[in-house]
Amino acid sequence: MAENSTIREGIAFFCSWSGGKDSALALYRAMSAGARPYFLFTMLDEGGERSRSHGIPLDVLRAQATSLGIPLRTRCASWSEYESVFVTALRELAAGGVEAGVFGDIDIDAHREWEEKVCEQAGIEAHLPLWKAAREELLEEFVGLGFEAMIIATNAEKMGKEYLGKRLDRALIEQLTSIAIDPCGEAGEYHTVVTDGPVFREGLRIRKGKAFLRSGYWFLDIDVNG
Repeated sequence: MAENSTIREGIAFFCSWSGGKDSALALYRAMSAGARPYFLFTMLDEGGERSRSHGIPLDVLRAQATSLGIPLRTRCASWSEYESVFVTALRELAAGGVEAGVFGDIDIDAHREWEEKVCEQAGIEAHLPLWKAAREELLEEFVGLGFEAMIIATNAEKMGKEYLGKRLDRALIEQLTSIAIDPCGEAGEYHTVVTDGPVFREGLRIRKGKAFLRSGYWFLDIDVNG
């Protein structure tokens, strides 16, 4: 059963790493509780060039891992084989000493149930440090801690591409709330890339490229500048 912030001190964990704000805050909370981060784990698309969910380039994910000082592990998969590849990877992490997985979901039951299921198959614990926390409090914590993130994907039906590249700060959070967009984007309204924060050794310099539309989402092409 997934727990909230009760991850045990000293336990070795992997963080399911999207590269965005929720996984970063979940990582921070787990580390603050005294748990030990062994790996970041990210699922990539079939070509191995971008993260499966957020579309973040592999080079950016590697730069995040380097700044965090945590090794990055990746696997490539289509959506149809996603679960089987994920479970196989978790079993390999468990064989290397990982005892728990940390996930950044907030309150979608189907996501929690899936994470508990795959972790159970690998013989490790599932922990969701953000689970059932108030959205406004999570965002205030994220910004207040000094994390920095920008929007790199938007659901084309709910948000326009004009939001791409915008920094997630208090003013933008208020704007999203005023137009009835979930400020945390929990249902996929938008995705972010984290570029700095209290667990980063140094901030990332991100170069913004062109916007492109794919599978109902606007994406901002980005890479690491320097």
